[in-house]
Amino acid sequence: MEELKEKILAYLETVSKAKSKEIAEKIGAKKREVDKACSDLAKEGKVEYLYIGTSYITLAGKDHTPKQG
Repeated sequence: MEELKEKILAYLETVSKAKSKEIAEKIGAKKREVDKACSDLAKEGKVEYLYIGTSYITLAGKDHTPKQG
């Protein structure tokens, strides 16, 4: 589980936000395993869930303000 969590965190470093299905596809894991790992990471305060029409996962504290200019 720790290896999966590390892969998820590494992937989230490369994107602003992602759905759990996208994360699972990109790191080659099963979606239900990603869901469980993300739930654990959220409890640990390392990721957050965003609800923008649907749910996304992002690194905790990451700035989502659109870049200007």
